[in-house]
Parts: sequence; C-alpha cells; structure tokens
Amino acid sequence: MHLAVLMTNTDESDFAQKHPKDGEKFKVLIQSVRPDWAVTSFRVKDNIFPDDLLAFDGVMITGSPASVLDSQPWVARLLEEIRIAYAAGLPLFGACFGHQAIALALGGTVEKNPNGWGFGLIEMAVVEKAPWYDGDARLLQYGAHVEHVTQLPTGARRLFTSPHCDVAGFAIGDRVYTTQNHPEMTPEFVAALVEEYATKMDTDVISRARASLKQRADTEVFAQSIAAFFEAAVAETAPT
Repeated sequence: MHLAVLMTNTDESDFAQKHPKDGEKFKVLIQSVRPDWAVTSFRVKDNIFPDDLLAFDGVMITGSPASVLDSQPWVARLLEEIRIAYAAGLPLFGACFGHQAIALALGGTVEKNPNGWGFGLIEMAVVEKAPWYDGDARLLQYGAHVEHVTQLPTGARRLFTSPHCDVAGFAIGDRVYTTQNHPEMTPEFVAALVEEYATKMDTDVISRARASLKQRADTEVFAQSIAAFFEAAVAETAPT
C-alpha cells in the first residue's frame, strides 16, 4: 500500500520546529500497524500537491490551525482535489482539518463551534460501528479544534460523537473515513502543546485539557481501523 499524506498544518513556530512534522506523525501512526506500507507527504499548505493523486492507493489529510473556510488558494485547490479523488473512488481519510475539508468539499457545512475549544483528551462515543473499526463503544482521542461540521454531505453517516462536538467522525460508503480529532498525536506532544497554549487560551480550557491527560488515547485501535479502512477499500476495487 502506498498512501499520500496531504500536510495542511501551517504552524511554522519555534514550537513546531521542535517536533516532528505531521507527515512524519501520520507515517509513524500507520506504520505502527502496517510497517511495510509506503507513505509520501506533500506540503499542500505551501501549494505543493502530488502530480497525480490518483497514482496512490489512498490519501490521509492532516489537521491544521488554518480554517477550511479560509480564502487561501491552497485551501480551494485542496477542496477540488478531494472532489476529484472522491469521484474517482480513491479512499480518503481526514483528521481534524482534514475531516472538515472532506465534509465541506463534498457538500457539508463547517462553522465555528459555539462550545469553544475542544482541547486535550476527548471522549468519543461510537454512534455506528464501521466494518473496519474493531474498538469499543467509547474511544479516546487527542483533540485541538474550535470549528466543527454542522451538516454532513449527502450520503454520509455519522460514526462518532462527543459532548463537545456532535459530528466527531463520519463515513461515506467505504471510501471516506474521518475523525474530528488527532490520532497521530502522542501523549508527550499533546502535553507540550497544552503548555505552549497555556497563556494563549482561557484558563478553564487549559485546566480541563491538563486534567484530561491523566488518561491516554486509544491510538493503536484507531490506527488499526485506518489501516483496515484502506485495505477494505482497495480490496473492493481490486480486479478479480
């Protein structure tokens, strides 16, 4: 399997330079369960896109402090690439910004969350168990978001929800799989991220985030679900 990672993270701060880029994080995530898979990253936030996205077996779209509602040219191009990939049947996985971008590109709606920031460890409930997800009805993931999907694309089904975010993940057939959160983040990175934002966010948001980190995310079970999603999608299109 050869996956493309479309890197949307626009953070180039000193903090960001001290940690692996998102392309590396997603590579580590998927290779933790499928070590023989190839992963190639593209800095789409710098307008660097694959020459032929359809040459890959699947696509993972990362998170970002940018908004999918921004008028930046790279965002518009990303939305168009998503539509092209979806029309061609290429399996798409999106996390946070990626989740919102897929929803928006395919006819959904994204808005600022009136509940404010979801930050730290987020408890999600499984609304519908996708065939590629073999975890429990309760799923823990790290999150950092202030926008959310308020209307799903036609034909989408909600998979996850949380007290903070009604649509915490969705699927469209067996070609789209998303989460509002960050399966690629490690406990160490999230702890550092919370402290980085300690003076930039409301104290109650930071306090809740710190307290939430007493538990750890269900990283392996979700990584397995991403791999199983791509395997099922590719098997469906393989010649017989």
